[in-house]
Amino acid sequence: MGHFLIIGAGIGGLTAAYALLRLGYTVRVYEAAPELREIGAGVVLGANAMRALDTLGLHEAVHARGFVVDSIGLLDAHGRPLNVVDTRPFTRRLGFDNLAIHRAELQQALLAALPPDTVQLGKRLASFEQTAEQVTIRFDDGTAATGDALVAADGIRSRVRLQLLPNTQPRYAGYTCWRGIMDATGLPLVPGRTTETWGRHGRFGVVPLANGRAYWFACINSSTPRNPEFQRYTLADLQRHFGHFHAPVPQVLAHTPPGQLLWGDILDLRPLPRFHFGRVLLLGDAAHATTPNMGQGAGMAVEDAAILARCLQEFPHDWPAAFARFTKQRRPRTTRIVEQSWQLGKVAQLTNAPLVSLRDWVMRHLPRRINEQQMAFLYEGE
Repeated sequence: MGHFLIIGAGIGGLTAAYALLRLGYTVRVYEAAPELREIGAGVVLGANAMRALDTLGLHEAVHARGFVVDSIGLLDAHGRPLNVVDTRPFTRRLGFDNLAIHRAELQQALLAALPPDTVQLGKRLASFEQTAEQVTIRFDDGTAATGDALVAADGIRSRVRLQLLPNTQPRYAGYTCWRGIMDATGLPLVPGRTTETWGRHGRFGVVPLANGRAYWFACINSSTPRNPEFQRYTLADLQRHFGHFHAPVPQVLAHTPPGQLLWGDILDLRPLPRFHFGRVLLLGDAAHATTPNMGQGAGMAVEDAAILARCLQEFPHDWPAAFARFTKQRRPRTTRIVEQSWQLGKVAQLTNAPLVSLRDWVMRHLPRRINEQQMAFLYEGE
């Protein structure tokens, strides 16, 4: 039926590979890293992403490794509720859970579903070229590969996208973030609830994972990216910075092994006008990287793979037409998520005391229908 080349063995690339193999295409995934070791801590796959995985036959494999999340608690620095949302009415109606899962566990589940020779490691893309009939990719090691189409799932700094659109550099959000995994046994975490605490001098979130673990993230404003001061931050620095936050935030940090600390600036991409370029398609973060404020980054990549499969079923022998259809279907939703997440991050990272007080008041008095409309958009998907 045709041969697909995929650049990037992250969540989007592996899910897309599985989706294409199920349709009968041959697939080869090329990954720059010499070994598959997912960088990151935890992610939440919303009911929309779990439904997409179900359409691809991957739901059970992923669900078995995760932890069901049924409520989202937004708190102030003293632990008082700002907005608490019970997601169960939506997830029950859809028939799919919101699932928290370690990135490595998700990647392993996806990789295990593929034939063992699907992914080739240590292949960093140098460039590509396409004709009316095929695409050729060239690697830094001097080798090359040719296929009928190319799917670029190589992340926010995608080399494929930068060759196509050189001016699409990542956009710095104005704040930086630390992440960690820890043993949450004995800590007073509400089962099934993720929490995010908004203070004046930072933000702290806790997400339960399987096997008694939890994933946490801590965000602090920084006027410049790659701030040397924050590059030197240790767990002790974070404990001092967030020491005035309500329990169990200090305890979460105290239970985190120093070797588990990850740090990086928060980035996204300004929405692109299109994701398709002849026989080349951008997918996942390469196409629509978003800040993590709406918990949909990984979910959007999974949805992409499911929608790509649907488009190829409509145009099984016309890949440019299928890719154009993909852009038409995906761009409105992903653009809205990128833009809303960007704005939500700005609100969450406010430091001006009067504005923080106003923000907290608004969040406490947000009408229920606003929460319901947002959940309908996120979880019901396309």
